[in-house]
Amino acid sequence: MILCCGEALIDMVQRDGDGANLFRAYNGGGIYNSAMALGRLGEKVALFAGLSSDMFGQSLRAGLKASHVSEKFLRIKDLHTTLAIVKVNAQGNAKYFFIDDASAGRWLEKRDLPKLTKSIKAILFGGICLVPEPSGGTYEALMRRASKTQVIIMDPNIRPPQIKDRKKHLARLNRMMAMLDILKISDEDVKWMTGSSDLHKAAKGFLKKGAKIVAITRGGEGCMVFTKRFAFEALAPKVKVADTVGAGDTFTAGFLHQLSRNGHLGKTALAAISDEELKAAAFYAMKAAAVTVSRPGADPPWANEMQ
Repeated sequence: MILCCGEALIDMVQRDGDGANLFRAYNGGGIYNSAMALGRLGEKVALFAGLSSDMFGQSLRAGLKASHVSEKFLRIKDLHTTLAIVKVNAQGNAKYFFIDDASAGRWLEKRDLPKLTKSIKAILFGGICLVPEPSGGTYEALMRRASKTQVIIMDPNIRPPQIKDRKKHLARLNRMMAMLDILKISDEDVKWMTGSSDLHKAAKGFLKKGAKIVAITRGGEGCMVFTKRFAFEALAPKVKVADTVGAGDTFTAGFLHQLSRNGHLGKTALAAISDEELKAAAFYAMKAAAVTVSRPGADPPWANEMQ
């Protein structure tokens, strides 16, 4: 099983129509999207998150059930669901603003931490829940507990409007980096973290800090994957873009699913993986992400769409 740790929220996506600003609600959240994608691809997966008992929380739970994501690790709270106000431009790129104070996801506490079993082979962390307290400290504590035995993956999924103290959040990400096996990160997030667009230099720095594999996504231009032994670039499939919501989250899920089904999602196997095996995972991940960007909202592919 892969345990996904992070936010579940509602994306309120703005669409222009009839001369008015219209919003459509979609189930979302970076880690929620990755969990959904993993379930749809056929992976055993669960979500550890604070989830509201409100109408949006009920919608999120229904989405998990429909995509075969276990609810075993959910913590249901009588607090509101986080809302992400999403503005999509003419190119399909999204900008975000969050309504998150006193939300169910934010108030995930250390007393909510689950017991980890041997059936959990990998744990994915990321998203806006790493920023505030108490959720950020809760997830960091779980990573520290699990990093010796489980494969640890992180997608920072930086959303600048949510980060009030850049120095503090960067310190947390760097502490977590030291415990990672896989870092999946976008080129935009690289620039936020390093202040530079030099992806090769950034990847070397991330590897030095502790990550074993670094996968940097570049939107429609594909991805770059780095280890201490080799590096490569892979082009993305060309598709008509509806919007980019959930694209990176689907990439993460596709990458992990391909590693899992080929027996590489373990600490020993991951350390010995070849460049060809990593290339296969990267190409599969980009194919999955291409399906997601071809339709509105975070709507990851099912296994039968990946044939």
